[in-house]
Amino acid sequence: MSKNKSTNICKEKIFNGIFKSYSKDLHDFLYYKYGASYSPQDVVQIAFEKLWKNCRNILPDKAKSFLFTVANNEMLNVITHQKTVLNYSLQKPKDYTIESPEFLLEEKEYHDRLQKAIEELSEEQRLTFLLNRIEGKKHQEIADMLGISRKAVEKRIYKALSILREKVELTKI
Repeated sequence: MSKNKSTNICKEKIFNGIFKSYSKDLHDFLYYKYGASYSPQDVVQIAFEKLWKNCRNILPDKAKSFLFTVANNEMLNVITHQKTVLNYSLQKPKDYTIESPEFLLEEKEYHDRLQKAIEELSEEQRLTFLLNRIEGKKHQEIADMLGISRKAVEKRIYKALSILREKVELTKI
């Protein structure tokens, strides 16, 4: 199949346009799906490097799919590596603080409960919830990004909020 010059991702202008169109959404997708500890910004860079190396074989309308697939696979590799690294690392706590010990303990417990509750959401609920509440994306934007209906997005967010409220408040007692 021959490609005309306007569909060549190897052209800097087209590649830059793809980068500007998808890099933030790709980063946010990885961040919300896997978390910040797995360096989503690095994985985005790797995905775009692989796109550049394969630019002659990928049509512009397939670039988004290629990037998200490569990034997801790369993130799974990073997670496997990080799990090994994290088993051997220790975090040193701060030596001082201005908050009372009770406040710090309550804050940490609340944060832990919330984090655990978010982790226990289904992947669909967690991703939709974080895109909406943390990233501030509108329901329709999320629907377009995930390829689902706006109603499905609303339902996932509502269900996620219900579950989070229930789990964070119940475990507080």
